[in-house]
Amino acid sequence: MSFFKLFHKVSQRFGSFAILTVIVVKGKQRSHHPKGGENVKSNSHEQDKQHAFDSFCKKILKHEARDYYDELKRQRGRETTFSDLSAKEMEQLYTEDKYFAIEQVFNVLGLDLIVTDGVIAEALESLPERKRDIILLSYFLELSDREIGDKLSMLRSTVQYQRTSTLQKLKKFMEVDIYEQQEKK
Repeated sequence: MSFFKLFHKVSQRFGSFAILTVIVVKGKQRSHHPKGGENVKSNSHEQDKQHAFDSFCKKILKHEARDYYDELKRQRGRETTFSDLSAKEMEQLYTEDKYFAIEQVFNVLGLDLIVTDGVIAEALESLPERKRDIILLSYFLELSDREIGDKLSMLRSTVQYQRTSTLQKLKKFMEVDIYEQQEKK
């Protein structure tokens, strides 16, 4: 298959090319246009338009990207990370609303534990001191039964039994309280 036939098949498959090709045949050079006569310039004007539009789009995208990176650089210059702020500056960034919050303070082994939920505070207040201490140490300070037993001079199994029985009492107390509140409405 000669080069011309191959080039002709490729140009038919992929479209006509307006590129002038120079073919060297046995030491001689001759010009060849893939289709038509020697003076035919197949849609070179259209290709010029496409190349100009392509160049224009690339320039626009390049400038937009540069403007975007410049804006990011300006923002980074004005921003401060939270880790760079002092404790005093961090406190100025937020507030805590404590509307209608009832705080009940329970002292357990010299530690003050604050309970802000009124129903839970009332339920804990109704318990004997020893059982209340077990619940507070278990659920507010997240101590294990063994650690609570060591601190209160009790066996681990006794702490577990009193904790589970006290939780059942608290559940009943809170169910009655919720039921009474619903009846009032």
